Amino acid sequence: AGIEIENTLDADVFDNVAINNTGGILVFNMPNLSQEGARTRIFRNLVHNNNTENFAAPGGAVAGVPAGSGIVINANDEVEIFENDLAGNDTAHIIISSVFSTNYASRETASAFDPYPETLYIHDNRYEGGGASPDTLELKALKLAMFGLTGAFPNVIWDGFLNPEKAVDGKLPPALNFCIAGEPGTQLLNVDGPGGYANPAIEQSQFQCRHEPLPPVQLSI
Repeated sequence: AGIEIENTLDADVFDNVAINNTGGILVFNMPNLSQEGARTRIFRNLVHNNNTENFAAPGGAVAGVPAGSGIVINANDEVEIFENDLAGNDTAHIIISSVFSTNYASRETASAFDPYPETLYIHDNRYEGGGASPDTLELKALKLAMFGLTGAFPNVIWDGFLNPEKAVDGKLPPALNFCIAGEPGTQLLNVDGPGGYANPAIEQSQFQCRHEPLPPVQLSI
């Protein structure tokens, strides 16, 4: 990974160049650590061509990151992604996933650990290309079935896992929803991880919303 924000509270990630990694920028929570992270802003970054084959040691936190990932949000809440330039990331520019889509999903976790991403705000980003040659056999087959040889995944893909205790009619309530704004052509693809990729769907209207922007991080030094 180019940049990792792991189990971190209140982070600003901005004015960086993330190129030629497996994943450009990763924001994630690992289970069984002393705190869970939240409230990360990712803005004004260049995230291009992160298509390097994953060479991490098997079993490590990043070993399951697919090559071709631009920005990955995994099991993290209150993340704002805005005014970034994303181009040429072959799996997807933005990937939203739960701990159930990681290579350590089978590990025992503390009962209080929240494995689901919630309250994400994606807005005013710029995209070019991407999504045409995803990593992993499952995603390759899904892309071919839905978009053909010459097609591509939408800019944002989601593994489809949500907290059944918080869902309302099978959807996230407004306060926890993923919101996409200021990007008229951006679609979100739910790949249906819970169903074994059997019923993927583009779900756009559900995510056309806004959250309050996160405040800038202020350092008390």
